Formats: sequence, structure tokens, C-alpha cells
Amino acid sequence: MKPRTGVDPPSTRTRLDRLADLQLRRPWLVLALAAILVALSLTLALRLRVQPGLEALLPRNRPSVLELDRVKAKTSGVSTVFILFEGDDTAALRSCADATVKATSALGHPWVGSSESGVHDALAFLEPRAGLFAKLEELETLHRDVLERYDYEVGKVTGASLDDDDDDDGDDDDGDDENRKSDAGKSDAGKSDAGKSDAAGKLANGATSGDSADHAPPKLDADSIKKRFGLTQLDGDRFPGGYYQSKDGKAVVVTIRSAVMGTDYEAGTEALRRIREAVEQVRPTAHHPSLRYSFSGDLVTAIAEYRAINDDLTAVGKLGATLLVTVVFLFYLRLRTLIAMLLTIAIGVAATFGATELLIGELNMATGFLFTIIAGNGINSGIIFMARYLELRRAGESLELAIRSAHNETWLPTLTAALAASAAYASLAVTEFRGFRDFGVIGCIGMALTWLCTYAFLPPLLVASERIAPLGDRPGLFGLIPKSLAGGARFGEPFAFLVDRAPRAATLAGVLLTILGAIATVGWVTGDPMEYDMRNLRSDLSARADEVRTRIKSEEITGHIGADGMAILVDRVEQVPWLTRALEQRRDSAPADAKPFKSVHSLQDFVPADQEKKSALVADIADRLVRAKKRGIVSDEDWNKLKRYLPPTKLAAYTMAELPEGVARPFTERDGTRGRIMFISPINSEVIDDAHYLLRWADAYRRTELPDGSVVVGSGRAVIYADIWSAVISDVPRAVVVSLVLTLFVVAVCFRAGFAAAAVMLSLLAGITWMTGLLALSGVKLNFLNFIALPITFGIGVDYAVNVMQRYVKEGPGSMLLAVRETGGAVVLCSMTTLLGYLALLGSVNYAVRGLGVAAVLGEVTCLIAAVVVLPGAILWRDRKRDAKAQADAANAAGLERAA
Repeated sequence: MKPRTGVDPPSTRTRLDRLADLQLRRPWLVLALAAILVALSLTLALRLRVQPGLEALLPRNRPSVLELDRVKAKTSGVSTVFILFEGDDTAALRSCADATVKATSALGHPWVGSSESGVHDALAFLEPRAGLFAKLEELETLHRDVLERYDYEVGKVTGASLDDDDDDDGDDDDGDDENRKSDAGKSDAGKSDAGKSDAAGKLANGATSGDSADHAPPKLDADSIKKRFGLTQLDGDRFPGGYYQSKDGKAVVVTIRSAVMGTDYEAGTEALRRIREAVEQVRPTAHHPSLRYSFSGDLVTAIAEYRAINDDLTAVGKLGATLLVTVVFLFYLRLRTLIAMLLTIAIGVAATFGATELLIGELNMATGFLFTIIAGNGINSGIIFMARYLELRRAGESLELAIRSAHNETWLPTLTAALAASAAYASLAVTEFRGFRDFGVIGCIGMALTWLCTYAFLPPLLVASERIAPLGDRPGLFGLIPKSLAGGARFGEPFAFLVDRAPRAATLAGVLLTILGAIATVGWVTGDPMEYDMRNLRSDLSARADEVRTRIKSEEITGHIGADGMAILVDRVEQVPWLTRALEQRRDSAPADAKPFKSVHSLQDFVPADQEKKSALVADIADRLVRAKKRGIVSDEDWNKLKRYLPPTKLAAYTMAELPEGVARPFTERDGTRGRIMFISPINSEVIDDAHYLLRWADAYRRTELPDGSVVVGSGRAVIYADIWSAVISDVPRAVVVSLVLTLFVVAVCFRAGFAAAAVMLSLLAGITWMTGLLALSGVKLNFLNFIALPITFGIGVDYAVNVMQRYVKEGPGSMLLAVRETGGAVVLCSMTTLLGYLALLGSVNYAVRGLGVAAVLGEVTCLIAAVVVLPGAILWRDRKRDAKAQADAANAAGLERAA
């Protein structure tokens, strides 16, 4: 089958002529329509918002996303703001924190729901009940040991084992000195007092040197009693004076909870502004000159990340636009050409994102950077059209003929390239992963709309510019450009020179590199090329170092339970103990070096079992310790460690409803329901950036069936990330295959199969193989974002080979050097605009976006070299061999004729 020629069917030519007639005769009408399109598109596009969360990359109906949304709806009505005060004076820090609590509390709903400088209420409630958290058996043992030790010490002093019930009266603290006087009934008061003095502290310090180890009860000191009391839920030693205070006394934290959601940028910004003003009114330096303060918390982080993403999008867009403008101008060296092309691509990009708002309604961290990519790739059609148009004008053709000819000669190759790119993007739309699917939908629409806008609006822009200032022979920039450069930079000349000098070497080198690339790719894929370090998928936080430092220190001081833990929301409170046991069984059955999590937390942890029995034991223990203090058996130092954990009387049993707000808040839903929220914490904070661990952690609580047959579903960052990886791994192979098949199909239809189609396909496959080989050699790891570069490179990379081959087919055999020199220059510019769009991504603050830029840049470079060096070299080598053979055959035939 013969390759397709450059002659279009009459019906197509007629339609193109009618379009050209409208553009030539009524350019201002067409441009007015373009202005209306831009106005409507921008109105829609400005409503787009970026969703920064990882969950925005997954389908909305994914179980983990549905559960995360449910948990958020129940628990995220309160965002957190930490204010970290630092200075040299502890008293000043505390007074400043108290003043800040008062000032910020006055802001009221929704800006501030609560403001606290410590856990004063929680300590006041829990400390006297500390002993209730011990296991009943251990508490019974402690009770026996305290009584035995007490009787032992008193018996040593009095010479008998006394119950000493007569000492119940009297003050247990400040009146101890008077109570430690000699007993009224003792005849030898001095001896008795001396005996008590010797016994002071023996309850805490163990038997004297004369004691028999076999007969003395166990040693009991303040620290051992506290430990056996079960002081694990809330240790007052961690919060000096009840304040959120560091151990060195040089930092105090105020914790604010706001009803403003972190996803509400405007309200969140206003809340932070009001809180900052309240702190400024407190004037921290007035409390002490050394005081300084900083902010962190999930509300601060959410607003900062949203602002960073928007700033990043703006910075990357500006960089991409600057690079695009520079390279286009260097190629054409004409301002009117540059302006016309920029206006055309701007119309196409605006239309793309107007359509995005209608079809999708939002952007995510994968699609937010498509502005730059679509602009860099979508301008390619205009480059090919403009290159042919200017080539004809330089040859002396009229404006009308140049536009009509450019229409007729470039629409097919540019449409083929646009369709191939659209097909590559569309391949992503067949995936379940929303990050890919949205990327594919927007990219597919973008390629189609930018092509349509090029052929609809670029010609009338050229006509309008000619009517304003006719294009003459004068070089660009008002005659400042030398005549030798009047036609623009010759980007294709170096490649034509190289191919002309060594076509066989170029071909063989391409084959060798393809083989080596295939070998490197196989080793790379079999060696697991995935990125498992989560730190390499996030944003560069160097610009927010103080915020990060404040967050880490504030969470360390306050013990913020939601910092690293994952929240689980059960349907009924009675499910909590079942789920706790099931999760702990999974943890305990895992190997020691592969534990999925550290512990499970719930509000029920603060409501101990067997309270009636324990309360009686604790009351008796407290009674004996008070008596021991009166007798001087307990030292002042140990008494000061113990006294706040001893209830004044027997305590009544309590329930979750009676817990103070400071304890219950993390486990309280927005409607006030308590006890259904649970947290599962990691084995340590260092492993939460390891994807291997996150996958193990997610599997441990993703789905749990309870004894009553009900199922509890878990979510959170660990499950979301595990689902992203699962979706990527399952979807990418399918997307790659679909992209390759669709791209090859488009090429086959364009060239009607045959040699030209096969040559383009082989060029593309060579470029892709080099790309993956370079990724392997450079040690690049694949993540959920740079994976996109693989399927879209098929459609974008084939563009260059298609245009070079289309010009060769049109001109006929022997025209490959012309194709490289003329069309190849435009192809190089097309690649450079796309390349620069990707290079702009390297300026992003997000490491995953940078990874996409690296992978895509490698794909662009390799596919370009394959299209303008290896492909032309192979065809030129073949043509010259054919010409040489034809000449030899002709010479032989001529010799035979002469001989005859």
C-alpha cells in the first residue's frame, strides 16, 4: 500500500477553504467570538479550587475515602492551633499563656471554640483517681504490701503490731509536725519519739541494717507506689503545675480549637488573623523581654499548604510561560508571530480549564500543574502551522495563498499528533485512580481544544496583524534583526548536518542504545522501582522550617493524640472493647520486627473497671500512707511525690459522661457524642514516612469483623496511601497498554499502515526504551505522579516522528534532509516548548511534581532524538543505498546495451 500523499480529499479541502474564507474576509468577527469564549472560560476557570489532600487522588466511592469523609464529618469540626511561647522566665511564660487564653477565648465561635494553657481540670479529676487505673490484682498486692510495711515499721517502734486506729484525726499535711509528738499513753516519751524518728522514711526506704531480709515486708518508695498505682493515662509530672510546659521550663504551649475547617481557606485565614491580633494585644514581651511566640497546628498547616500550592502553581506557570515565550521568539524572531501564537494558546488553555470546571469541578495535586504542560504541548500545532506559513511567505506567496496552503498541508499531521496526544491522555481516563483519570480527561480535552483554537483563531490573528502592519521583507524587531536571521533560528540545521554526514552511524547507534535501554529497563522493573520514602513525595518544607519546628515541639509538649494516630469511628460504643481486643490480637500475633502499630486508644481507657473494689483499696492505702506521714515513717520528699494521687475519701464510681472536657475532647464528636472515636498509634514517629510500614499499618486496621458480625472500616493517611499505591500498581500497566495501542492505531490510520507508519512506530518505541533506560540508570523511583509520564509520552513523543515523516511522504523519496531542515526545525521547537513546560515543574516545591518533570523531560529528549536523528538517518541510509543500487543497475544496463 502506498503511503498517503499531501493532497487532501475534495470534501476536506472544500471545508478548509470555507473556513479560510471566513478567516480571511471577516477576521474581526472570528476574533470577537474568541473573546467571548475566553470571557466565559475564565469565568468558569476562576471557580476552580485545588484539593491538596491525598484522598483527592482516589475515587470518591472508594471505601477508604467514604470512611475518611464520614470520620471528618464527625470529628473535624474542631481544628487545632498551637501557640508556642518561648523564653527564659517560667513564671512569665505561664502568665503570658494565661493572658493569651483569656484574650483568644474572647474571640468566640467560630474562630475559637476553646483555648487552654494546660490540663488543669483533667489533672484535678484524674490524679486523685490514679490508683483506679491499676489492675485489681496488682492493687490488692500493693494494698497488702503497704499494710504489712506499715505494721512492720510501727511494730518496730512500739514493739508490737498495732492497728493504730487512734490516729485517724488531725491534719495530714501541715499539721504533721505536731502529730509526730510522743503518744500520750507512753511512759517513756523520749524513747518513743526517738524510735519514731529512726523509723521516719523506712516505709519508703526499706528495712534498717538490723532487719532480717526474710522477715521484712517488700520495700516501698514513692516512685514504686506511683508505678504500681497505674499512672499511665495522665502523669502530672509531665505537665508541671498543670501547664503545657517543657521540662526545662522555657516553653509553654496554648492550644486553641476552632470550628473553622482547614479546607476553608478564606475562613481559616480570617481565624488565624484574629488569633494573631489577640496574641499581639497580650504583648508577650511586656511579661518578659525574652518572650517570643510562633504558630503551628493542623489549621495553620492546612492554610500554609493551600497557600503553598497556589503559590507553587503561580510560580511554575510563570516560569513555564517565560521559557515558552523565550524559545518561541528565538525560533521566529518576530514579535507579531510571538504575540499571535501566545494569544492562540492562551485561548485554548482558557477553554480547557473552563471545560474542566464544568466536567470535574476541582483540581488536585496531580492536575493543578497541567496548565504548563498543556500550554507547552498544545502550542505545537500552532508552531507547525506558523512554520509552513512563514516558509511560504518567505517564498513570495500572498497572505491568502499562504494561509490556505498552511491549512491544507498541516492540518493532517498536526491533527494526527493532537489525536495521538489525546489518546495517550485518554488512556489515563480508563483507570480507577482519580489522580490519573482527571489528569487524562483534562489533557485529552486540552489537546483537542488547543488544536481547534489554533486552526480557528491563529489565521484571523495573522490576517488582522497584516491589515494593521503588512508583513514585508524587513526583518523582525523593527529591522534590528540581521537579514541572515530574518527567517528565525534554524533549529533543524544541526540535525540535518549530523544525519547527512553519518546516517548509518546514527542508525546503528540508535539500535544499540535501544538494546541497552531494554536491558536496563528489565533490571529496573524487576528490582522494584517504586518510591517508598514518603518524604520524597511531599513539599519542600525548608521555607516553613519554623512552623515545622513549632509543630514538633508543641506536639511533644502537649502529647497531641491526633498527631500521628489514625482515627477510627465505630457505630456503637459497645463495639469499642471488641475492636480493641481484635486489633491488639493482630498486633500481638505479628513478629517482633513487624509490629503494625503500638497501641489503641479510646475514651474507655480513662474509665477503669472494678471501680468500687479499687476505690475501697485505694482509700485504705491512702489512709495508711496518711498515718505513716503523721508518724514520720514517710519522708517529706516522698510525701510530696504521693499526696496528689491520694483521694481524701472513698471515691464514687464515674462514667465517660463525667470525664472533664479536657480529657474527653479528642474522643468527642461534633454533636457531643462521646466514646465512639478511637485512635491507633504507630510503633514510633520515625516509621510513618516509610511506605512499607504504612502498608502494614493500613492492613492491620483497614477492616475488622467483630464478634456480633458487624464490620468496622478504618481509614486515615495510612489506608489512603495504601489504596493509592494499589490503584497505581493495578492501573498503570493498563493505561500504558491502552496508550500504546491507541497511539499506534492513530499512526496507522494517518499513514494508512505501510512503511511510513512502521517507521514512526519504531522511532517512538526506541525513544520510550531510551527513556526508561535512563530512568533506571539515574536511579529514579516511580511514584503516583511521575508514573503519568510513561503513558502520555507515547502520544506526545510520537508527534515529532509523525511531522517529520509526513513531510517526507509529501515531498517524496530523497527529501529526508529537507524534512529535517525545514519541518525538523519546527519539530525541535515543538519539543522545546513541551520540554520547557516539563522543566518548569522542576521549580515546584513538591518533590513528586519534580519527579514528574524529570521523567517527562527524559521522555521528550529521547523521543525527539529518535525522531530527528535516528529515524531520518535510517531512511536516508536506505534511500542512498537504493539510489546507489539504482545507479549501479543503470550503469550495468548501460554497459550491457553498449556491449550489445
